[in-house]
Amino acid sequence: MSGSAGSGYPMKEGGSELRSEWWRPPESASEAGLPGQPDPAVMPASRFDLASWAVAAFTVILLLAPQERFPALAPLRIALLCAAVAAIACTVKRVKARMPILEMSPDVVLILLLVFWAVMTLPLSVWPGGSAGFLTGIYIKSVLCFLLLSHALTGFRQLWGICWCLVLCTVPLTLTTLANYAAGISLAEGSDRVLGYTSGLTQNPNDMALMLNLILPLCLALMLGTRNALGKLALAATTVLIVVAVILTFSRAGFLTLAFIGASYAWLLRKRPQRMWIPVIMILGVFALPLVPGDFFGRIETIVQIENDQTQSAQNRLADMKVATSAAFSKPITGSGIGMSILAMNEARGERWIDIHNVYLQLALDLGFIGLMLFVLLLLQCLRVTGALLSGREDRGAPDRMVLIAEALRVSLLAFALSAMFYPVAYNFYFYYFAGLAMAAWRIARSAEAPA
Repeated sequence: MSGSAGSGYPMKEGGSELRSEWWRPPESASEAGLPGQPDPAVMPASRFDLASWAVAAFTVILLLAPQERFPALAPLRIALLCAAVAAIACTVKRVKARMPILEMSPDVVLILLLVFWAVMTLPLSVWPGGSAGFLTGIYIKSVLCFLLLSHALTGFRQLWGICWCLVLCTVPLTLTTLANYAAGISLAEGSDRVLGYTSGLTQNPNDMALMLNLILPLCLALMLGTRNALGKLALAATTVLIVVAVILTFSRAGFLTLAFIGASYAWLLRKRPQRMWIPVIMILGVFALPLVPGDFFGRIETIVQIENDQTQSAQNRLADMKVATSAAFSKPITGSGIGMSILAMNEARGERWIDIHNVYLQLALDLGFIGLMLFVLLLLQCLRVTGALLSGREDRGAPDRMVLIAEALRVSLLAFALSAMFYPVAYNFYFYYFAGLAMAAWRIARSAEAPA
């Protein structure tokens, strides 16, 4: 085909890849699609966009949970309120632009199929009522978050602003983690793991490490794309805070993911002027080693020497993975029902009320291999579109800012794919938020709105 509905630019014959000049705005109305008229599929630029501002507010509430610090806000359901405002504003904006409220692209089809399959397996769940409550609770919120982000952000400035919002939110997250570590405030009595920030997504040190690692590539993209020297310095300081906070969580998965992100950017920058910083950072890292807590290296060592873990955490998780694999094959089609992996594990290895720390096994236990396949296809689709945003581009010394964001989102998604082998977060916001940003970037690129 020579084009795509809603695309201001033609695409390659027989495929959906964008042509190499996708980032340039049309020079005339006729070039945009309709002679003498604006392309109805291109969202009009606006200095104030209610949908994107509501998404930004939702993001702040999601990460910083002000209702936890100010209980008077709790009855107001401020996160739900911001999401509702964003959804209504997005709907109105898309209707005015004569665009479908929900674009039935492959990502949307896959996520709707995943929800449909979860509903279809409810009667066969080990606890149908529990699965129904889980589906209409945390999971549907994550799905709606994905759909909202992927459709509400319609301009590059909005996408760039949300990235700034995410990065700025890491400042209180990291400072709180550092302060708790210095004060010896642990996750639980008798635990030597630092308490994170008081919110559902970052209180556990492992969750804190995951969230910070997913945001880190966006911080690096902003630093590379920001022209202001003061802004670059602030972003560099934030990067250091994120790295230090991840290390202080003593999260093994967090350390592996952090190393992966570092290696990814060393590869991405290998042909750019910024490559000069790679050896500098490595040298500074070597000099900083004496500042790293001694217990950290002992914990990281248990990644490969599992038997040395005095807490038995590594041994138990490895044993659980073996049990979960066998249990998944016992119900390969329907699984045990969405959100029922803990009950499935209790039945398979005895009551411990601990979930399997592996997203892929969690999905296989809950929704069978069909549910797992749909999730993996959704992840691959998000990776594919970020790859498409980068394809056909010359590896220049100063790539435009959309390319930097696309690179960052691709690294974040790959980082999640790696982390997913060590976390029980198949239905949480972590993946769905960044997947939504990736699809928003794809739609913005298709609308041919160039970075300012």
